[in-house]
Amino acid sequence: MGGGPGGLPARHTGVMTLRLAHTADLDPAELRAVRALLDDAFDGDLSDADWEHGLGGTHVLVHDGAGLAAHGAVVMRRVRHRGRWLRTGYVEAVAVRADARRTGLGGRVMAEVERVVDRAYDLGALSASDAGAALYTARGWQRWAGQVHALSPDGIVRLPEEEGSVYVRGALDPDGELVFDWRDGDVL
Repeated sequence: MGGGPGGLPARHTGVMTLRLAHTADLDPAELRAVRALLDDAFDGDLSDADWEHGLGGTHVLVHDGAGLAAHGAVVMRRVRHRGRWLRTGYVEAVAVRADARRTGLGGRVMAEVERVVDRAYDLGALSASDAGAALYTARGWQRWAGQVHALSPDGIVRLPEEEGSVYVRGALDPDGELVFDWRDGDVL
């Protein structure tokens, strides 16, 4: 089988395509397709706040003959580490359609996500589920072993429930703490 754009293999009835686009460049139908993919992938456990967290940045979209097969997004956040605020490419909304899982599409999406993070940000970060952690660690993302905090409207608050699920890409002092900027819904 021949490869498509981005070296993606042909699948289903057509060639796979990989596209990077800012949220502003996605039309309403594309946004609905992304939301539907995420709702399916997260078994309906994707809140409106979770959806909002994945908007406003760069999206990686993989289409095949059956439609949207995989997605990931990078949004800009600020993270304080050792007294310095870092421009952070925060990874959100990574999902692969059920019938396309275990075919390498998650890795293809992450390769593009990592390219964006490495070229545009000081640091990469994400919060992984137990199921997703293997993908990220296999790609060199490091589980953050230190404390996790957020700058809330009431000041800096510790987020012990997030500790152990945060992964970073980039050189950081592992003895420090991370303080994430505030956002509505889940603070991370």
